[in-house]
Amino acid sequence: MLSEHNKTMTEADQDVLLALDGIDTFYGPLQVHFGVSLQVKRGEIVCLLGGNASGKSTTMKVILGLVRPRAGRVTFDGRAILGLPTPQIIRLGIGSVPESRRIFPEMTVRENLLMGAYSRRDRAEIQRDYERMLELFPRLRQRLNQRGGVLSGGEQQMLAMARALMGRPKLLCMDEPTMGLSPLFVDRVLALIQRINQDGVTIFMVEQNANLALQIAHRGYVLQNGRIVLEGPAAALRNSPEVRDAYLGG
Repeated sequence: MLSEHNKTMTEADQDVLLALDGIDTFYGPLQVHFGVSLQVKRGEIVCLLGGNASGKSTTMKVILGLVRPRAGRVTFDGRAILGLPTPQIIRLGIGSVPESRRIFPEMTVRENLLMGAYSRRDRAEIQRDYERMLELFPRLRQRLNQRGGVLSGGEQQMLAMARALMGRPKLLCMDEPTMGLSPLFVDRVLALIQRINQDGVTIFMVEQNANLALQIAHRGYVLQNGRIVLEGPAAALRNSPEVRDAYLGG
């Protein structure tokens, strides 16, 4: 059932992999988050919806340690991570597919992929994961020796996803994964997100295109002017008049 957001979270829940509780974030004097609280349970695809300047991307930056809020808690896999440096957060098991992909344009596809495993030392397992990525993303096998910067937008998105998965994350955070992609690649990327989730990776995605996100998500939150205003199962959000009017075109 769709519900108004409940600001009280049960961190004792063993199924919760990621939890934000009472997050207040500022850029100088400008407050961006007002008591933002959300949960991502193990095995879920959870989407955070909202328009431009709603605070979606800042939420991702808070999780990854790139922006530190003035108040609130962030826990991952039962551990408080607020204040930890970003590399340590990634080593704990959070992978990132940032907005606009941000691959290394001068590196080859192969070099980009191996950069995703930079903190690992298990070479045999790295090679297995490398081969697994080429099976999951066969397009990349055809581009292995090409520089990342010459790939299409959809191919770069696949490379960014594969690079993040090379770190063997428990949670994959994706910021606007369909932005700027052709309809063909949008469908492929959405199918890949579902496949990755079925393989055991929990997904948290920030997305402006609510219609696309709610097609594959289990649950969602709606962020408006820095506040979570709605949350619920994806089907309930799709049928919500507020969500339909604001994000699904009526």
